[in-house]
Amino acid sequence: MKRILEEQLLAWKGSSRRKPLVLRGARQVGKTWLVENVLACEFDNVVKIDFEKKRAFRSYFEDDLDPVKIVNYLELATEAITPERTLLFFDEIQACPRAIMALRYFYEEMPELHVVAAGSLLEFAFSEISVPVGRVQYMQVYPLSYFEYLLSVRGKLLADESLKHPSAVSGHIQNMLLEELRQYLFIGGMPESVKTWRSTKSMVEVFEVQSEILNSYRDDFLKYKPRVDSSCLDAVFLSGARMVGEQLIYTKLDPGHSGQTNRRAFDLLVKAKVLNKIPSCNPSGIPLGATASQKKFKASFLDVGLMQRLCGVPADTELLQKDLLSVYRGKLAEQFVAQELLVYHGPDLYYWARDARGSSAEVDYLLSCNGKIYPVEVKSGSGGSLKSMHMLLRTYQNCPRGLVLYSGEYKLLPEQKLEFLPLYSVGALCNRE
Repeated sequence: MKRILEEQLLAWKGSSRRKPLVLRGARQVGKTWLVENVLACEFDNVVKIDFEKKRAFRSYFEDDLDPVKIVNYLELATEAITPERTLLFFDEIQACPRAIMALRYFYEEMPELHVVAAGSLLEFAFSEISVPVGRVQYMQVYPLSYFEYLLSVRGKLLADESLKHPSAVSGHIQNMLLEELRQYLFIGGMPESVKTWRSTKSMVEVFEVQSEILNSYRDDFLKYKPRVDSSCLDAVFLSGARMVGEQLIYTKLDPGHSGQTNRRAFDLLVKAKVLNKIPSCNPSGIPLGATASQKKFKASFLDVGLMQRLCGVPADTELLQKDLLSVYRGKLAEQFVAQELLVYHGPDLYYWARDARGSSAEVDYLLSCNGKIYPVEVKSGSGGSLKSMHMLLRTYQNCPRGLVLYSGEYKLLPEQKLEFLPLYSVGALCNRE
């Protein structure tokens, strides 16, 4: 299994400006795998400190945070730690918040030592300590993108085609990629799900893996106490998945709790990287976030495969839908696009919703690329009026054209300022003049 982040990890290893590296992301997206199967190969030895498995290691950080003393303790408990030759790996570092604090001193006093950390729920630990700002590098790990999935199950040739601008790809291959995407919408990008599909070709076994992952997330809800009621977290967890693509109202996420309680639960799930908040803004200029609304927003889920499993999408019938945009009323397609945008275009997503009272006009996403803003619509079929898209393009003439992702082959309609692209090609959206 190959990951896009591998080159960035190797660049970190060889950088003269290297700082301790923290891999962030939800559980089971592959953070530990990246360290043990990519970075580890570049060193003579790896000293792994798992703060959840061996709690005794936490005591080494209870007194002062002198990195020399800490390394001496760790060597006595493990093996020799030699700068430039050893990778020191702190796994599940959220279980030892003082170890996070210690990273700044490793940077200041032992910069020659390669230190990497990984953990989920890191934002909860950050709320309890002084975060070492400017002394640590961060890298976000997401589920496998569609390109990474193709690399794993179909090989490099087809995967490389998925990242080319579709205007340079034959119609036959575009349709091959769209058909393969049908499987990905149900398998998703969690590494264990992809591995299971590759070895068994059994959707039933993939669904079992997804259920196990979802259960592990729900087990984590108990760790959020006393911040919020775990039953509320579970309800918002489910509502967040079911309501992908819809404008969210806190009071409707869980009718059994107050809007304020639901808001705390939602914010915690966003911090845990299980949900992603997508505010509304207008495309009048860059940066998009300058006009972001805190009151009007929607959300995407961590992974499209987990989402369909949590929502109970009937795969036996939905997989037979001719149009990918019809699968689960288009929600899986919109989730897929959000997931891919996060990987290729940064951690902040936005959409457009007209502010006029009573107006329902909105466009699914806004993409900032090469200093220009492109509205992105996920649309079933190449017909239809696309009223909201046309309204946006008339109102904000700084937008060069609208991008429409759909279940067909590439075509350009310059007279309408529209570009239709096959749904799979989110990674290639910026590949334009």
